[in-house]
Amino acid sequence: MVLERYDPLVDDVDAFRAACERPLPSVVRVNTVKTTVDRAMAALDADGHGYDRLDWLPELLRLDSDSPGTSWPYFHGWLYGQEEVSALPALVCDPQPGERVLDPCAAPGSKTTQLAAMMDDTGTLVANDNNLGRLSALRSNAERCGVTNLVVTNQDARNLSLKPFTADESDEQPPFDRALVDVPCSCEGTVRKNPDALDDWSVGHLEQIAGVQRDILRRAVQTTREGGTVVYSTCTFAPEENEAVLDHVLREEPVELVEFDVPLETRPGVTEWNGEAYAPSVERAKRVWPHLNDTGGFFCAKLEVTA
Repeated sequence: MVLERYDPLVDDVDAFRAACERPLPSVVRVNTVKTTVDRAMAALDADGHGYDRLDWLPELLRLDSDSPGTSWPYFHGWLYGQEEVSALPALVCDPQPGERVLDPCAAPGSKTTQLAAMMDDTGTLVANDNNLGRLSALRSNAERCGVTNLVVTNQDARNLSLKPFTADESDEQPPFDRALVDVPCSCEGTVRKNPDALDDWSVGHLEQIAGVQRDILRRAVQTTREGGTVVYSTCTFAPEENEAVLDHVLREEPVELVEFDVPLETRPGVTEWNGEAYAPSVERAKRVWPHLNDTGGFFCAKLEVTA
């Protein structure tokens, strides 16, 4: 069993395994580009949909139904179906109205539309993906949610070109204030939503995708100005895709991991795995195990560009 390899990292193995076997609760995020939380809740009340408002992020509603897309508020872009813990990276990124923000692996758009709402739909939000098919879903979701500050690009995030975003070649500072780097991963943490997520799992795949993740994160750091924020996140448990990627980029780029608080129960990043030691600062990352908050699994780290 794939999940057994993480027993040494988990404080309660039985609770972890039990959580991974339970279906994931259905959660939607209120899209504040189009409406308010109160109006969205009133619409769900009128439509007969039961829900609970989550304490840690007021825009999140946990529904009684597992089909959020059947309600008219969803159809009109008032709601966005989003796994609860996946709302965490944008919260950590904390984009401000008027800033220039990069989302290099954006499709299908859950975090992109969340970033846009946090920016009050102002500034410039560059949403990139290398998959044209997934970009169509991103554009559709952005249009449904009424997002207008969005620039959609189709590039390989590992060597993202800056030419479209700089005034001229003499610009000394990279163009972005912040970047949210939610990389493609082995998706182990989505097993509650996708029970077949581990069917094709292999160590070889972890090692291969980790190389891609390192290159994407490095390029995001290079495109972010000095003093800017880069958030790295995955929905996997594997240290090869999490702490090991951070350790590599810390040695290659002018960046440091910074402390941050989140309103969920988490565990620190691990500094050793399978005989490999990582930089002590990777402990500043946050691991969200499924049994801690009844969510999917997630990993999140906050970096500051230092030069």
